[in-house]
Amino acid sequence: MNNNYYAILMAGGVGSRFWPVSTTEFPKQFHDMLGCGETLIQKTFSRLAKLIPAENILILTNERYNDLVLQQLPMVSQNQVLLEPAMRNTAPCILYASLKIKKINPHALVVVAPSDHWIEDENAFIENLQTSFDFCSKENALMTLGIQPTFPNTGFGYIEYNKSDENQVKKVSHFREKPDYETAKSFLESGNFLWNGGIFIWSIQSVLEAFEKFQPQMLALFSEGIPVYNTEAEADFINQNYALSENISIDYAVMENADNVFVLPAQFDWNDLGTWGSLHDKLGKDENNNAVVNAKVFLENASNNIIRTDASKLIIIDGLNDYIIVDREDVLLIFPKGKEQEIKSIVARIEAGK
Repeated sequence: MNNNYYAILMAGGVGSRFWPVSTTEFPKQFHDMLGCGETLIQKTFSRLAKLIPAENILILTNERYNDLVLQQLPMVSQNQVLLEPAMRNTAPCILYASLKIKKINPHALVVVAPSDHWIEDENAFIENLQTSFDFCSKENALMTLGIQPTFPNTGFGYIEYNKSDENQVKKVSHFREKPDYETAKSFLESGNFLWNGGIFIWSIQSVLEAFEKFQPQMLALFSEGIPVYNTEAEADFINQNYALSENISIDYAVMENADNVFVLPAQFDWNDLGTWGSLHDKLGKDENNNAVVNAKVFLENASNNIIRTDASKLIIIDGLNDYIIVDREDVLLIFPKGKEQEIKSIVARIEAGK
């Protein structure tokens, strides 16, 4: 394996649209959402470890999830787990991890990857990642893997490239905000738009140059910690200074401002597993399109449902179509799939009423 390859694994989100399975105390990346025997973060780590030395994979997470990370990834040492004392979106934590990596290896090539996405063909993913590392080793480039859109999704941002660009790795012309349905349809018809899956690749030098250019205050803040990074004094510095950083995504902070951004159209099937509906798409289904995780079921006149229990509980359903049915020890959710985007706001109202 190439010791210059590193990964920053993003594992700090809550995934509130997957309530009641995903909670603030135990978010979705630490669950076996697909019923395959591995949690999402375990799947992501093992996928990255096919190309990247395990000791070079850093996990960025909220400090409340430290024990969960170490329990689920026993091969990881504590110094590989970077704890965010405050929620500040993706730019500050990526910068923090990047400065730590540079202090260890200034020649590092880095992939930033979410911990809770589903990827079907892992070999194709590794091939695409290798192509990206090769490109970034030769070019001053900020790269992303663009996902081939399969339908006019209004929940993702899009990446636009020039139609006439016949290179394998293409220059990005624009990042587009989440569109309305008609705009998303026009993106698909154009053929030169990709979903933004939040997977980034760059050399450590290129990304830090970009922060210097577009986020000098943030870079100055975190650079003060360089003398203590990878030492016992690091935690005190981060606890005192992290919350002073701006709350901003890497997209807004860097990617949308830079003119050296490139995209590789991905060759693998991908799903962000952002909602119960997207999970339903990726699970095996019966002849009536019902997806079942863990439960034993007896179904009559039921179709297009997703049914999940904690254990092998018998669930009997008659006359229910297009619903999310999730049974946990203290919560039973029975909710229309068509309204799944409202689950997040309902959880907020429940939390506010406690």
